[in-house]
Amino acid sequence: MIEALFAWLQVAWMKLSENYHPFWDTLDILLVAAVVYWLLLLIKGTRAAQMTLGLLVLVLLWLLIEQLELPTLGFLLDNFFTWGVLIVIVIFQADIRRALTRVGKGLFSAGLHQKALAIEEIVRACQSLAQRRVGALIVIERKISLEEYLELGTGLDAELSRDLLISIFLPYSPLHDGAVLIRQSRISSAGCILPLAMRNNLPSTLGTRHRAALGVAEETDAIAVVVSEETGNISMVVGEEISEDLEGSILRQSLLRVLGDARREGDEGESEDVKGVHVPQESN
Repeated sequence: MIEALFAWLQVAWMKLSENYHPFWDTLDILLVAAVVYWLLLLIKGTRAAQMTLGLLVLVLLWLLIEQLELPTLGFLLDNFFTWGVLIVIVIFQADIRRALTRVGKGLFSAGLHQKALAIEEIVRACQSLAQRRVGALIVIERKISLEEYLELGTGLDAELSRDLLISIFLPYSPLHDGAVLIRQSRISSAGCILPLAMRNNLPSTLGTRHRAALGVAEETDAIAVVVSEETGNISMVVGEEISEDLEGSILRQSLLRVLGDARREGDEGESEDVKGVHVPQESN
């Protein structure tokens, strides 16, 4: 048995050494790995990930049936996989459409421009809500996933717009009490429950929304924008720093800077300062 295995390994090694081209075959493997990794990133956190796992289980089951020579189950799975491409397209049509849209946007549009448009919608919504004294809490996901908080809200996956944000936070909306979470310039979920910062050294002027903004900003790298219902002031929380009483232009400039676009909006914007308040850690 061992001699047969050793002979098979020798034959396999000889075929590999004869047919393997170090540069082109290595490049081919790396490109395939990059494509697979990119596809995994696209389906991460979506229903497609669970469906892909289910299809993988079926493939493993099919291989096992081939080894055990079970003709009936083998016949059923053979017919299933005959239409496999069509089945995958039907099952994943929404995810495929979303992925192709994402690829098109990445190739033919500027990412910073899209990000600036999203920020503009957020700023305009906050200004309108502040004028009406309507409380709001908007959280923008960055590198650390907010999936655990998304599950606690109502999934929307809607286009980010000023009107939609305003309608969510109006008092008669069933989702106005929670936070809106934004992922990749889209409203991913609304009515989300966030952890509260319970430190005793927080200023008494900070309400529940501000504590929730601090809580999620301390646990993740997300950016939280708060509109106070009592004062109508706009605040931004990043990490342990709160920038309070922000005008629309300053909020816009701060979001652009933190999200990676350091471009200024003009000489007037350059001269304005953000009123940052550092919240110290509670001492033991």
